[in-house]
Amino acid sequence: MEQDFLRLAQRGEEGAINELVETYQQSVFNVCYRMLGQATEAEDATQETLVKALTNLHSYDVERPFKPWLLRIASNECIDRIRRRKNPLSLDALGEDGAWEWKQGDSPNPEAEIVHRERRDEVRAALDALSPQDRAIVTLFYWENLPYTEIEAVTGLSISAIKSRLFRARRTIAGLLMQEDAYV
Repeated sequence: MEQDFLRLAQRGEEGAINELVETYQQSVFNVCYRMLGQATEAEDATQETLVKALTNLHSYDVERPFKPWLLRIASNECIDRIRRRKNPLSLDALGEDGAWEWKQGDSPNPEAEIVHRERRDEVRAALDALSPQDRAIVTLFYWENLPYTEIEAVTGLSISAIKSRLFRARRTIAGLLMQEDAYV
């Protein structure tokens, strides 16, 4: 059971701590990457999140779900990083690691791949236009597929506030994407 496993990690058992990191590292990275938009910064935020979680593991209540607690630390770390940024994220930087670039053989239709990449960039820009907290909620709901109750545990907002913020965020993103389509 997860509770027993977490108790072992709280006692400092190295195997349990390693398993904890391996189990949740990818989820934390996914949230950080979606919120920050840069792989390198997401890796740094992931590492910082895991260090904070392990450092404060003694204060964690094993009777509560662990993943929302950990993702709350991750989203707070990302929100802090976004607030500290001097310059907003540039879309020019999204291709630095090659993750956003089409590679020969990846798609039977290069034109469709280009259209897909442009749309992904538009969605990324629309996400960047949201407040850090709304970006976290959208990321947790759509990319991490967390239910409202877990998003509530991560953000500290009520379920009705989460639903309201999701509604407004979807409306904002749709408006921005429709503006982009109008320019084409």
